[in-house]
Amino acid sequence: MKPLREPAFARLWIAAFFSETAEWMLQIALPVFVFQATGSAATTALSIVLGLVPAVLLSPVAGVIADRWNRRLVLCVVCAGQAFVALPLLFVASGGPVYVIYGVMAAQAGLASLFEPARNALVPELVAPGELIGANGLMSINGSVARLAGGWAGGLLLGFGGLGWVVVAYLGVLVIGSALLVRPFRRVAAPKAAGPHEPVLQAWLDGLREIGREGRLRLAGVVVVLTSLAQGMFLVLFVVFVLDILDGTEGDVGLLRGVQALGGLAAGFAVATVARKVAPAALLGWGGLALGLLSAVIWNLPALTASLGVFIGLFGLVGAPGVLAGSGLLSLVQTAASPERSGRVLSTVFAGTAGFTALGALLTGWLLNVLGTGVLLNVQAGLHAVSALIVLGVSASGRLRGDTIPAVPRTG
Repeated sequence: MKPLREPAFARLWIAAFFSETAEWMLQIALPVFVFQATGSAATTALSIVLGLVPAVLLSPVAGVIADRWNRRLVLCVVCAGQAFVALPLLFVASGGPVYVIYGVMAAQAGLASLFEPARNALVPELVAPGELIGANGLMSINGSVARLAGGWAGGLLLGFGGLGWVVVAYLGVLVIGSALLVRPFRRVAAPKAAGPHEPVLQAWLDGLREIGREGRLRLAGVVVVLTSLAQGMFLVLFVVFVLDILDGTEGDVGLLRGVQALGGLAAGFAVATVARKVAPAALLGWGGLALGLLSAVIWNLPALTASLGVFIGLFGLVGAPGVLAGSGLLSLVQTAASPERSGRVLSTVFAGTAGFTALGALLTGWLLNVLGTGVLLNVQAGLHAVSALIVLGVSASGRLRGDTIPAVPRTG
């Protein structure tokens, strides 16, 4: 837990918790609201896609902003902006047309595409080099607790009070997150001096060339493609799985998404403490393989039982390998990218994540009636397993140069 001894990182950590909690509230509530309003998995998939495309389109701008502007200020403005663009949801809650949600999801995704590169590029400036894995583990703990709190609150508020209650709570949480980012941070590592301000497209292409030159970043790109397709499939299939196969409710959707935080919380503590010196590729490979195998068990278990208690336990368990794999991927990118281009590299990774997640969701909406839910669920689990096996194979071959944890500089 050493990174939390740095006041700047601790404040960023708390602010990120409120931001992610708010995000999970809408991630749970809006797809369920759309599915209930339309009764269509394809329409639900379309809403998810429209909420992801802006992240792809804004990738060049997001990366350059993260490298050129004050990253703390970017985070603060994004939180305030997300609160503002969510206001039209109050109109939907009072009987307005459902299509307004599509515009809100697109605006939220656009702003989120600015938040993630700036936050993750800021972390290495606020902690000692040897504590980066631990800091990412703490951020994973944050994400896990935020998923539990936000997912549970989003589903519960939607079920008992309607969309209006969700929006009001969302706005309140974002205001707190934004307030925590107002005061400047004291940095452990000085930020890299910005180079010449070349045109945005040229700067973004420079970040892309870095991915092409560095083997660890190329491997991360393969992982992003496969796991993001799986995540896009999950976003659509999960709602159908809970509401149709398990015959659950809106609250069950929020509960089962949120309970993944319990396993993620344990894994985050492990990454922040005992596993903080493990090579990123090992975390990514073994975590991804466990995620794929556990997912396959969950998707096929309804043939034996539909007990909600059993699935609460399994979804809680599956959160752990998800956090291990996510921490490994993020650390792999952070340690492989040069500091002056880290924002652009991270924004490209997040854009790829958003783009292939959208593709996975769209394909699932089209193929659901053709192949059936069961086949697609197993394909989703298989994508995670294949991605993990590729990472473990490349790692075993010794081709991952530099896949180590930076040493803490000695002083005195």
